[in-house]
Amino acid sequence: MFIAILLFIAAGLAEIGGGYLVWLWLREAKPFWYGIVGSLILIGYGIVPTLQHFPSFGRVYAAYGGVFIVLAVLWGWLVDKKLPDRYDVIGAAICIIGVAIILWAPRTST
Repeated sequence: MFIAILLFIAAGLAEIGGGYLVWLWLREAKPFWYGIVGSLILIGYGIVPTLQHFPSFGRVYAAYGGVFIVLAVLWGWLVDKKLPDRYDVIGAAICIIGVAIILWAPRTST
């Protein structure tokens, strides 16, 4: 499970980081190469989730969505210097509970 969590974090950082560089290029007039590097990182983001060993694409991406939300809140706090409020924290906690249910709920084989 440790590898799965690391892959979710790597995918989230690639998606957020790549998107952030594209944002800076288009919205804050940073140089063109920000957009190029951001786009290349986003391509990497598309590859990272395929390294997961879960058999279902939908389940992997559903779980990743919850991890992404938590990482986005943390990015906003640490990079954009926007302190999350209690609703951000509560929402992120609910997402992590959802991730745990999606990934680790006991299932029967059918």
